[in-house]
Amino acid sequence: MNALAEITRLRQAACSAALIEKQWKGENSKISLFLDLVNEIKEGGNRVLVFSQFTSFFQLICHELDKAGEQYLYLDGNVSLKQREHLVDDFQQGKCPLFLISLKAGGLGLNLTGANYVIHLDPWWNPAIEQQATDRAYRIGQQQNVTVYHLIAQHTIEEKIVRLHQTKRDLADSLLEGTDMSHKLTGKDLLDILSKDTLF
Repeated sequence: MNALAEITRLRQAACSAALIEKQWKGENSKISLFLDLVNEIKEGGNRVLVFSQFTSFFQLICHELDKAGEQYLYLDGNVSLKQREHLVDDFQQGKCPLFLISLKAGGLGLNLTGANYVIHLDPWWNPAIEQQATDRAYRIGQQQNVTVYHLIAQHTIEEKIVRLHQTKRDLADSLLEGTDMSHKLTGKDLLDILSKDTLF
């Protein structure tokens, strides 16, 4: 359990040091890259879905978007079904080009064919869950090409997760959100994920 908690902290740190160190006042390269990417996408008249596992990271993102005067829609697990329907309708009708969605809330049940760009801010353990989220833009009725970006912090545990996706799919599929895990995950697997040699 301690190892899983440390892995979560490493994942949060890869998004922003401010998620694990509240006094952090330095720059955040992932947020800066995200803002630049969104501006470029919007300039072309496009619409984008943005996914993250961490609602705490979305709080930082929303703060920066508010400072920049950017309009956006936001959906997480705390949003009521009625509000969810209104948000989806607003996005589909083109009232706002930017839709932030927690991966847990957006994995299933949404038809968001108004989007032609998808950005994943952090990698999920199970690539199938990421794909389900991306598929929100690929539903029946989509008539545009869809471009997908994955923002991966170099030399962090995020690179390790991506390698798990590519070379150890069975292990990646056995890892679940938070502290839950299947019987397939061993202590050695956790130590391997945390070892310096596998992170860099």
